[in-house]
Amino acid sequence: MGIGEKVNRMLKGFKSLIYGRTAMILLGFLAQLVILMVGYIFLHNYSYLFYGFFLVVSAIAVVYIYNAPGNPDLKLSWMLPIAIFPVFGAIFYLTIVMQPGTTVMYERLKDLSENTKKYVLPREETKNRLRTESPHMGQLAHYLEKCDNSPVYDSTQVKYYALGDSQFVDMVEELRQAERFIFLEFFIVSGGHMLGTVLDILKEKARQGVEVRFLCDGTNVLWNLPSFFTEMMEEEGIQCRMFAPIRPVFSPHYNNRDHRKILVVDGKVAFTGGINLADEYINEKERFGHWKDVGIMIRGDAVERFTYMFLEMWDESEKQPEDYEKYRLPAEAAVSDDGYVIPYSVCPLGPERVGEMVYLEILDTAHTYVHIMTPYLIPDYQMLTALTYAAKRGVEVVIIMPHIPDKKYAFFLAKTYYEQLLEAGVRICEYEPGFVHAKVFVSDDVKAVVGTVNLDYRSLYHHFECGAVLYRNSQIAVIEQDIQDTLEKCIEMKVEDYRKLKLTERMLGRIMRIVAPLM
Repeated sequence: MGIGEKVNRMLKGFKSLIYGRTAMILLGFLAQLVILMVGYIFLHNYSYLFYGFFLVVSAIAVVYIYNAPGNPDLKLSWMLPIAIFPVFGAIFYLTIVMQPGTTVMYERLKDLSENTKKYVLPREETKNRLRTESPHMGQLAHYLEKCDNSPVYDSTQVKYYALGDSQFVDMVEELRQAERFIFLEFFIVSGGHMLGTVLDILKEKARQGVEVRFLCDGTNVLWNLPSFFTEMMEEEGIQCRMFAPIRPVFSPHYNNRDHRKILVVDGKVAFTGGINLADEYINEKERFGHWKDVGIMIRGDAVERFTYMFLEMWDESEKQPEDYEKYRLPAEAAVSDDGYVIPYSVCPLGPERVGEMVYLEILDTAHTYVHIMTPYLIPDYQMLTALTYAAKRGVEVVIIMPHIPDKKYAFFLAKTYYEQLLEAGVRICEYEPGFVHAKVFVSDDVKAVVGTVNLDYRSLYHHFECGAVLYRNSQIAVIEQDIQDTLEKCIEMKVEDYRKLKLTERMLGRIMRIVAPLM
């Protein structure tokens, strides 16, 4: 490791301390210490009252959390710090959960979604036909339309990419053909060949009069981009926004990042999947061995949902209303049918866990197999039960994980679930050449999901996400073949492999499970 890389890592660690949740935790402990010291100095004669007051506050907080709707794992993770550290726990809970900023954002997004209903209309004939062919899929389509304003589409073509390398080639080609508008939304944006190539095209298209909008997550300014990145883009004629920019010490949206990856060109073609704008995603740069990632390109009617997904997120921070009419699906974008496609989005601020519901539906209705690729395996109780129950009732459940992790703590945490899953009959295979970043479910040769949703609490509960459900689409066979090809490069895990781990690794993972829902 060179000196420059060491310096960069040190700076990243420092930024994480100043801007991240670590600072909030340290400040919480400091606040508790100060309050206790003040209480001791000024109220030492009434210490029993002081102590009793905070016990009452802790008890009220625990009762409130217990009775609140939501995941029981998440509730338990909040109760523990509140019970052990009454002052710190309450401060931490208030700053993370009861944030007025997230409430305002959620109300704004609900208004935008309501506005979008004028343009993304229900497709009753398509939905009824799907319900006739498959009652289960018809019910999933009904749920996504009702809870996410995401109708089911036919007249849509899909192309699956088994590597980011191949998707990037088509992304560049589609960008070069843009005539009206380009919408980009990515979680990670980092300098290098990939970003440089894209930006060169965007600058040229902006000069040609193409409307270009670029939305990226605010955490990029911590690790990957200069703080003046948006100004640089605006000077080139590219409209640019940072979603929920990070502010020193306290950031109200720290937990709710924009983890989506969306590219829409002219309303005719859309891309989504796990691939960000950074060189490791196309194997131009090696970080954790070979980078295995996947994505899809969509043409036809279903593109309109991705167009409006982007506009809703973009307009969350805008003051002036805009005309969505001009971004409607152009008539010349029509294509022939190839099964059904349901694009969907995930909003962490509301009551619905759409990303998890989609995955649970596939597990609960599978007959023969469910094959999964995910970089992280930190399931909640409901997901863990669905995985093990599917295996116990004879469904072949296979999970492909990385063999070279990007985050060691997440890897240790994931391995704590191996024993229970393996004993239930779930197969876990680690991709020996490197890191799997793909987010894929495929089942029974008829249904699949490709998107941005990982099997962890961050994706299922905290992040904005997106994806597409495919049913009876020709690319499902391609996805399953990719799974089989990837399995040939994997090491299959056994229960004994987990038991051979170092005691420190197993202990660290078990301890981290306590706070996993908050991570």
